[in-house]
Amino acid sequence: MYAIIQTGGKQYRVSEGDVISVEKLDAAAGEAVSFDQVLTVVKDDSVQVGKPYLASAKVTAKVVDHGKGKKILVFKYKAKSNYRRRQGHRQPFTKVVIEKIEA
Repeated sequence: MYAIIQTGGKQYRVSEGDVISVEKLDAAAGEAVSFDQVLTVVKDDSVQVGKPYLASAKVTAKVVDHGKGKKILVFKYKAKSNYRRRQGHRQPFTKVVIEKIEA
């Protein structure tokens, strides 16, 4: 059984017990969060598809911890004008473990 959820503008395929990194959530470590934007639920041979979301479906997860991703370099450059700007960025994320899929 798996579900496709949407959070932070991205879609994730999740099963029970999966550990995923999502865009930063406003929840403390150890706290339970639920994702209501469930697009699809596949259970054995039955497939439920929402339009766009399933009203009866919900995915419950537990926050493991928060962190920052790898640093990426943002480099602006304009030719022939001696213009260069270098900046680093680390995207914050929340690591969650999927506990239950209700459909």
